[in-house]
Amino acid sequence: MERTCIILKPDALKRRLAGKIISRIEDKGYIIADARMLRLDEAILREHYSHLVDKPFFPDIVAYMVSGPVLAMIVEGENAVLGMRQIIGATHFEDVTAGTIRGDYAFNTEQNLIHGSDSKESAELEIERFFARR
Repeated sequence: MERTCIILKPDALKRRLAGKIISRIEDKGYIIADARMLRLDEAILREHYSHLVDKPFFPDIVAYMVSGPVLAMIVEGENAVLGMRQIIGATHFEDVTAGTIRGDYAFNTEQNLIHGSDSKESAELEIERFFARR
């Protein structure tokens, strides 16, 4: 059974889309093995987005991600990493397609509702980061 880390970002919760998004995950046959509401801080965001820390838009990411709670989930199932990436849709708004979470609900690239691990290795690191340490 493969595991991945999924995070519903502040805009998903503010817009009350958590139930719809979780239903899509479960309708696809995946299992929510664990879930936690979290308030993220800059330190954990610097670690999570370490590949973006030097980008000029990093402060905007931090401001967005600390603007409200997030819902972190461990999602399990066959091909969970790739399968969830397909359900989530493209990161950039101009590339999203209808039928994906971002394609149906996101308004822009900056506030794109949901994070999903991009590899099995990232999934394990992110699960450790958001679940084992807290």
